[in-house]
Amino acid sequence: QVQLVESGGGLVHPGGSLRLSCVASGSIFGNYAMGWHRQAPGKQRELVATYYTSGIYTINADSVKGRFTISRDFAKSTVYLQMNNLKAEDTAVYYCSLNIRTQTYWGQGTQVTVSS
Repeated sequence: QVQLVESGGGLVHPGGSLRLSCVASGSIFGNYAMGWHRQAPGKQRELVATYYTSGIYTINADSVKGRFTISRDFAKSTVYLQMNNLKAEDTAVYYCSLNIRTQTYWGQGTQVTVSS
């Protein structure tokens, strides 16, 4: 079993920054990918960014390129999402995911609200 715990969400003004963290624990070994998704009210869940064990990472959502950065601390089994220049349209519940051995695990989600 794998457990994911997210933190770092909150309320921020437009133009502000937040850093989300996701700590993984449990049966984690070998190659796996960790990522961030988000789901805004009334919309489908969207893949935001992915970080692979190989060290390769991708920003999957065009709307956040140049503003969001994903990073990973392998020793701590933690993935981060640095979000800068936040916009109202970034408001969503952000979920951490871990893909390993054909299975996907999810965190409980953390709310990010961008509002003046």
